[in-house]
Amino acid sequence: MKSKSIIFCLFFLISLINLWAQNTITNVELAKIKENAYKEFHPGIQSAIVENSIKKLSLNPQLRSQPDPYFKYQIQTGKPTDQKRSGRCWMFASMNTIRPFVIQKYNLSNFEFSYAYLFFYDQLEKANLFLQGIITTIDKPMDDRQVEWWFKNPIGDGGVWSSFVNLVNKYGLVPAEVMPETYHSNNTSEISSILATKLREHGIMMREAYNNNKKVDLQKMKLEALSEIYRILVYAFGEPPTTFSYRFVDKSNKPTDMKTYTPMSFYKEIIEINFDDFVMLMNDPTRPYYKVYEIEYDRNMVEGINWKYLNLPMNEIKALALKSLKDSMPMYFSCDVGKQLNNDIGLLDVNNYMYDTLFNMPFRMDKKQRILTFASGSSHGMNIIGVDTDANDEPIRWLIENSWGNAGYNGKLIMTDKWMDEYLFRLVVNKKYFPAETLKLLEQKPILLPSWDPMYRMDE
Repeated sequence: MKSKSIIFCLFFLISLINLWAQNTITNVELAKIKENAYKEFHPGIQSAIVENSIKKLSLNPQLRSQPDPYFKYQIQTGKPTDQKRSGRCWMFASMNTIRPFVIQKYNLSNFEFSYAYLFFYDQLEKANLFLQGIITTIDKPMDDRQVEWWFKNPIGDGGVWSSFVNLVNKYGLVPAEVMPETYHSNNTSEISSILATKLREHGIMMREAYNNNKKVDLQKMKLEALSEIYRILVYAFGEPPTTFSYRFVDKSNKPTDMKTYTPMSFYKEIIEINFDDFVMLMNDPTRPYYKVYEIEYDRNMVEGINWKYLNLPMNEIKALALKSLKDSMPMYFSCDVGKQLNNDIGLLDVNNYMYDTLFNMPFRMDKKQRILTFASGSSHGMNIIGVDTDANDEPIRWLIENSWGNAGYNGKLIMTDKWMDEYLFRLVVNKKYFPAETLKLLEQKPILLPSWDPMYRMDE
């Protein structure tokens, strides 16, 4: 019996060795790999790549010039905005969606809302959401996937359109002059790290306290933690105003009467848009179209709405976008902005960089495959403010308002229709432009997706 066991162990060990030999790169395999690699190797390409940027070398020579600035349908906006070194694109894009109406209403040359004001409360609410998430999962082990997700993602500066709506409905808005930008609102990495560290500290303390005493007052511990977070936020951004005095000055330098506002009264007086009328559309080819999806915990406050989206084919999304622009309604959208972007001239074109030509090999993944492999996803929020169409009124290219200062084409980007197909993910459209059959789709119960889903990516 003992000899049989020894033979079995030897057989198992030999099998493992054979399996290992098949999976590892042996000297024989290495020789084959090198032989095949050098069949199409070009020393001249190596010399160029070793000493130069790949993007520079692969730049399409036919797309180096400034794109045509004409657009058949275009919305007039204010001066370029600048999120600086922060991940607040979603907030800038959301505010840029509504500020043209303020500029038009008061005949202004320019106007901006305070980003620091809303960001203060965004961070406070996200801190509360994290701490409440710790309480909700208090009985789960540390290696539970949801618990791990909370500690990996305690807080951040990214967001989406619904994050903005949550904040405005609760805290209102103030002009930029009332609570101006600070070093840390423009440069969020340091303060984000401090806040994340402090939240993780309180999160683990709450779990340890509960393990020692199941009757511990976790809500009391949460409020104590939030007091520390609030203090840090005041140090970084200043104390948000509860009341302020303000007047508008129009293009002819004529002021309105000075009035005293609260952030909520200011918002309700100047904004005549019902945010409930806006719907987030998504082009996600990894899932069935014409379904409504909701991503768990994709919100910035406990009582806020999760990000919900109606999944539609790109041709239907573009048709709704065209209707919106013809009615002078700008739209928040998000995309994978880093793909095929030539920011020197402000062009988003799938043919900007010829990587396949440079390396003499195809890059074959389509949009669905890129999403499934985490190679592509929504990374940046901006505004669509214009479109140029052909003789049949079909879109050719789109005009984008960015929040990177004057970078690109005078603070804007020009997006080809093909690039839109490949890299646009989210678009916020007023449902008044929806046909009846699309409106009907909104009545279905959303399919809930976990917070670690590939579509969970904040715009930054």
